[in-house]
Amino acid sequence: MPMGTALIRSSDCRLRVDLIGFRDIKEIEMDIDTARSRLGAIRSQRGQVKPEELDEIWRALDTVRPEQILGAWKGSEIDNGHPLCGKLEAAGWYGKTFNSLLDAKPLVMRGKDGELYSNTELGRGEASLWMVEFRGESTATMVYDGRPIFDHLKKVDDHTLLGMMNGKSHGDAIFQFDDGAPLFTFVLDRNPA
Repeated sequence: MPMGTALIRSSDCRLRVDLIGFRDIKEIEMDIDTARSRLGAIRSQRGQVKPEELDEIWRALDTVRPEQILGAWKGSEIDNGHPLCGKLEAAGWYGKTFNSLLDAKPLVMRGKDGELYSNTELGRGEASLWMVEFRGESTATMVYDGRPIFDHLKKVDDHTLLGMMNGKSHGDAIFQFDDGAPLFTFVLDRNPA
């Protein structure tokens, strides 16, 4: 225990107290404004981000419903050490498109000719949008048609989503989900209409 603190025990509680100010120093959850600010700072920097920091930001954000996110979105990766980091962007990943609840395109790519297309080969089909419980909350989730992959989404603001890709590995060189490894994390920015 750090110097200047005391541990107070009673029959029904345990509280660590700062002896200088007699204040509870338990961990405080991040608020949504701090989460938005921190995510903005992460996006402007280059380099790897600790998965725990992304998890803390995720917890502070609001859930979102599938019908609120319909449209085209530009994607960007956040490097948190997941094996997929760098691979999608190197393959030409542009973002995702949600045309309707049952018509979602998880891997919109930019071809060599500059045109956008849905890479159904890499995705083994396309996807649909559902409300799925993840980490104790129900939020909009893209469920891939041909892969055991879920893209869970939360609202940063009206034009930005934070996504965490969760799934099951099948010996695939690209989509890997190892126990204890961080989830692939990405940001989606709404394309102007």
